[in-house]
Amino acid sequence: MRTDMTRTARLLLVLALSAAGAGAAAGCGTAEAGRTEPAPSPRSKDRAHRVAEAWDGSRAAAQWRAGYHPVAPVVQLPAGGLRDDADRRAYATGTFDLKAPLPSARGKSGRVTWKDGGSLTRPLVAAERAYRALDGNSAPGPRLTVTKAESGDMTVLTSRGPATVPAWLFTLEGYATPLKTAAVNPSEVPKSPVAPLGQDVPTDVLAPLGGLTKVAEDGRSVTVVAHHGSCDDGPVVTALETRGSVVLSASVTGTDDGPCTSDLRGEKVTVKLDRPVGDRVVLDAFTGRPVPYTEWPGAAPGRS
Repeated sequence: MRTDMTRTARLLLVLALSAAGAGAAAGCGTAEAGRTEPAPSPRSKDRAHRVAEAWDGSRAAAQWRAGYHPVAPVVQLPAGGLRDDADRRAYATGTFDLKAPLPSARGKSGRVTWKDGGSLTRPLVAAERAYRALDGNSAPGPRLTVTKAESGDMTVLTSRGPATVPAWLFTLEGYATPLKTAAVNPSEVPKSPVAPLGQDVPTDVLAPLGGLTKVAEDGRSVTVVAHHGSCDDGPVVTALETRGSVVLSASVTGTDDGPCTSDLRGEKVTVKLDRPVGDRVVLDAFTGRPVPYTEWPGAAPGRS
């Protein structure tokens, strides 16, 4: 048990560092991770219900649904992707050369527009700031050369569905279409109406998730990052579905009480849902907060 609590404390520290860089009938989703899924413990079930009850119909849920929250990369590569290993390495390491002037923003805000007609105004990110987020490495090696920069727009998948957002378009030498990066930041995450759990909860009962990596096109499954150690059988994730939320509970199975190394491993787990996510809030039972989008493994969060 002490080992499990230590893992929880270590995982909370990792997630905190990552974050600083970045009511009705319920049904249970199922996890696909190449193993048999055990039944959720009564304690984790109770927690999931408490989180759902706190969020469903709350002001926080209304604020979340009204906001701009990407669930896919906000940096999109040229059509067809990068052409070779050298360019892929340059992109992954943030090694760029700027051979064009950077345009000024047209105004201080831009409009995010959804297909259903809804819209939201968000502060614009300057082209220089957007470019510097890409170009973070001055070391020798392969480089991507920007030959033109201009304003435009792009489509980003969000918690409310596809949205058209202002973007900066960077033309790369040797490519017919530009690299696009969103020119507006996501909305702030509303304060949760339920407090997070502490590190005294063992990971075989409940553990925090590492992030959301994918929502299926039909909305009937979500893929998340769950963590585990080297002396267990791996993570499992279950879903409690209500009319207003999908609460995901992660835990670790087959934990060994004996000596164990302190490494922390991440694994993608796909959770099938009884019905499409829709506008429901996807929540982490441990933190009591919406599960944030992350790109894992890979380059900086938000990159495609």
